[in-house]
Amino acid sequence: MRAWLLAFAMAAAQAQPVPDTLAQRALACTGCHGKQGRAAPDGYYPRLAGKPAGYLYSQLLNFRDGRRDYGLMSELIAPLSDTYLKELAGHFASLDLPYPPPQKPTLAAPELAHAEQLIRNGDAARRLPACTACHGERLTGTQPGVPGLLGLSRDYLNGQLGAWRSGQRHAQAPDCMAQVAKTLTEADINAVTQFLAGQPLPADPHPAATLAAPAPLRCSGLPP
Repeated sequence: MRAWLLAFAMAAAQAQPVPDTLAQRALACTGCHGKQGRAAPDGYYPRLAGKPAGYLYSQLLNFRDGRRDYGLMSELIAPLSDTYLKELAGHFASLDLPYPPPQKPTLAAPELAHAEQLIRNGDAARRLPACTACHGERLTGTQPGVPGLLGLSRDYLNGQLGAWRSGQRHAQAPDCMAQVAKTLTEADINAVTQFLAGQPLPADPHPAATLAAPAPLRCSGLPP
């Protein structure tokens, strides 16, 4: 027994100290969001890696300040300063990692075609803008504050659009996504999320540097 205790003590003494780096501290996030922020296998916790830093920062503020409601996230970041949250957002935004394969849609071709029409052209009769107007022609997001829509699970996309539609999720004003989600029907949301989750990432999966044209709606995260 004494020999075992001595060996244990020697091993503990020789153990390297845990480095106090941002990457080390970010491990508190990857327990849910997957290794290096690649997303959890269950699809509920989204990808963090490679998203625009401005978007990640605004979402951390939304959780901390009560505009988004998830107790674990809110409690985890409640004591953290704006400066630290901005550093954390920058860390994950800088990670350039592969994306998961797309999910095969289960809807018929006409429903998926309707979804693509909404995504790429919107619906003028309902004053519904195209998703590409803000999220980029490649749907990979736009710097500095608009996330990509590809590489996300169908369940996550459904959950977030549903939360905006029901008023459970909010953004800093003006909250354009709440307006968009409340214009969509449940059938629209199901078709749009199936289409998006079923698309492969383009050769260049990075967010676009700027909007291709002025934004169709006033929205936080977009240039005024």
